[in-house]
Amino acid sequence: MEMDSEIKKSILKTGTLTLGLVCKDGIVIAADRRQSYGTPDGGVSYLAGKAKKIIEVNDKIIVTTAGNASDTRKFASILRAELKLGELRAKSEASIRKAANLLSTMLYNIIRQPSMIPGIAHFLLAGYDTEGIHLYNAMPDGYLEEIEDYVASGSGIRQAHPILDSEYKKEITTKEGVDLAVKCIRASLGREPGVGEGVNVYVVKKGKIEEVLSKEFSTDFKEKSK
Repeated sequence: MEMDSEIKKSILKTGTLTLGLVCKDGIVIAADRRQSYGTPDGGVSYLAGKAKKIIEVNDKIIVTTAGNASDTRKFASILRAELKLGELRAKSEASIRKAANLLSTMLYNIIRQPSMIPGIAHFLLAGYDTEGIHLYNAMPDGYLEEIEDYVASGSGIRQAHPILDSEYKKEITTKEGVDLAVKCIRASLGREPGVGEGVNVYVVKKGKIEEVLSKEFSTDFKEKSK
């Protein structure tokens, strides 16, 4: 079913750059804050404001969001509810792998349903359980992979990937990982219209998920001195 071009123009997208880095002492998760309206060719037609793109599913799992804003929020809510329901039934908490598989199954099913507005969502899922800390990449088509080094998603990857490829090291600390993630997001500012407004950074460690940075980016207009 072909989507009307006017509908395409009005779909709120998270645009974005989201990042996940596996460090020797934890996992760093970061995302920018800009939302935009899309164009029929997949570009940006209007900057729609700010949104936090890292969602706390429960006290042990967080996800980053990229894609259609309504889909990303809906999937995160369903995942939260399904995990809680499963916990009540089984009287035990689901593993991070089980949570990631549940999310990828939802993505697999929704993108294959005929619709005028296809569900497009991409998630990075991070958390901890009795087996350790984990980072997963859940693609819009339902493909799921566990990440052992780093991953980036969204429209800002063209600026982020070269930095990650050259500067990421296997023994990086979470402190260094936070600095590297912020550097990637800053590199996308001004070059990628879907990235901006600010940055949120979380660190996942065994037994704790903590937001370590929440910063707003602003553009100052200054008169050039004569």
